[in-house]
Amino acid sequence: MLYDPLRHEPCAATPWSEARARAAIEHIVRDTEARFSSQRHWPIHPHDADQGETALLHAFYPLYFGACGVFWALHYLQSVGAVQLSQSYAPHVDALEPLNRAWLGSESSEQFASYLMGDTGILLLSQWLSPRPDTADRLESAIAGNIDNPTRELMWGSPGTMLAALFLHERDGEDRWADLFRRSAQRLRSQLVWSDEHRCHYWTQDMYGAHSSYLDAVHGFVATASVLIRGRHLLDGDEWSAWQACIENTVRRSATLDDGVVNWRAWLNTPASASPRLLVQFCHGAPGFVTCLAGLPGTALDDLLLAAGVTTWRAGPLKKGSNLCHGTGGNGYAFLALHRRTQDPMWLERARAFAMHGIEQTQADAAEHGRLRYSLWTGDPGFAVYLWDCIRGAGEFPTLDVFFPRAG
Repeated sequence: MLYDPLRHEPCAATPWSEARARAAIEHIVRDTEARFSSQRHWPIHPHDADQGETALLHAFYPLYFGACGVFWALHYLQSVGAVQLSQSYAPHVDALEPLNRAWLGSESSEQFASYLMGDTGILLLSQWLSPRPDTADRLESAIAGNIDNPTRELMWGSPGTMLAALFLHERDGEDRWADLFRRSAQRLRSQLVWSDEHRCHYWTQDMYGAHSSYLDAVHGFVATASVLIRGRHLLDGDEWSAWQACIENTVRRSATLDDGVVNWRAWLNTPASASPRLLVQFCHGAPGFVTCLAGLPGTALDDLLLAAGVTTWRAGPLKKGSNLCHGTGGNGYAFLALHRRTQDPMWLERARAFAMHGIEQTQADAAEHGRLRYSLWTGDPGFAVYLWDCIRGAGEFPTLDVFFPRAG
């Protein structure tokens, strides 16, 4: 079987209700605003903390699961017309950087440029809400200094800062951002490794004290592929053609097919100490592959993308909750991506079914813990963005497909 049924649950039969989705967004935003403290920001949810961490820390700060990501989600929802905030959080953004650096620790200084966990995400948010020339210059320095980061993945490495350069180029069109994108892509090209066993290219990640060969939509091959696909217009034709062939080959060679459905293991080369089981969540498995590859031109992988959507639907919502990274909302973005790619209304119906199930999960989790989960990628503000995308019938995965929003 391509997924573990014990990690999933049957999808609720609750009919789609736009009114209920809007009410859930409103509740999440109002509760999040009410819990904000300018000194302590938002409390750490037990599911986001390592054992004992909540006793040592008052808050997290980065884009991925900290205050920066919550600020982004609140302002994004306002900018697209979903809500009206009670205040602007722009004055609180710059203070996050020193707090986040202290959390990372001086021994992690080589990771300060990280897009999802370090300076770059915070600086990018500052440049959106309070643009300044010196912030742009600092972003340029951070992105350039991260090109050789040995993690070679989205969260910490150059693919994440390459994505930041792409967002900046889309926003203001400056040549320096296109140049940084190209330099990052060229360096990543030079770092590809060939597998004789699997007959495909991949990257190794030097991360958390180990060397890995992740394939997934956060740390792995397909996350980097998503950035290259989105920014392919900045590459010359031959360069993009080589990338497209590489992406298509690795995705197909690493796929596991069974009875018309498909999934992908976490690593190309599974470590001897790791579990061989297949997961179905955005950060590992079929849903993330669909979301990351939905913008790929041509039809070479369409059979796999559609089969991966079926895998995600058959597995059902995740028991972990409604969040984006490893929850029901993140899986639902695969359906929105397939709806965008195929225009088949079935995929939007499935996305909305996951949305209604996720609302119930959010309510149950809040009742258990006495509060919401204040995080973009792992919590309720991120799920509120998913609900809005289900209302409008089109999805852009937060901070992966979109950073600077387009109003309306």
